[in-house]
Amino acid sequence: MSTLRLNGREVAVASAPTTPLLDVLREEVGDLSPKPGCREGRCGACTVLLDGEPVLSCLLPLGRAVDGEVTTVAGAGVEGPVQDELTVRVQAAFARAGAVQCGICTTGMMLATWALLTEHPQATKEQTLEALVNNLCRCTGYQKIVEAVATLAASGSGEIDG
Repeated sequence: MSTLRLNGREVAVASAPTTPLLDVLREEVGDLSPKPGCREGRCGACTVLLDGEPVLSCLLPLGRAVDGEVTTVAGAGVEGPVQDELTVRVQAAFARAGAVQCGICTTGMMLATWALLTEHPQATKEQTLEALVNNLCRCTGYQKIVEAVATLAASGSGEIDG
């Protein structure tokens, strides 16, 4: 039995330390927000934050996550326990820009955006593209997603127009 710090709370898990974190989150904990896309680390649908950094949970063994703080979009959501103002602004910017279509990539894109803007509040287009490089989107062509991030970065504080 291991203890995983997930979305601000301690969660007991019985999975082996080599089990992919994605499987533990979805099957044992019941957090379905990280998506099982390619399961090879190529699509980013399974992205979660580990100590504030985006990681691909399909490739990360549980054993490497137990000493850190794991945040999923479910925990960082509007009503999640890890919520902060930037989280709300990222969600609003994605919605306003029409950066959400099928939803498979959305959680990974939002968490990558949150991590980027936490480190670089006035992120450039180049920094944005680099931050999103591990997240594939087959619906939007990325333009709307990049526009959402640019809107947030333009204010330097993640703010968007009301």
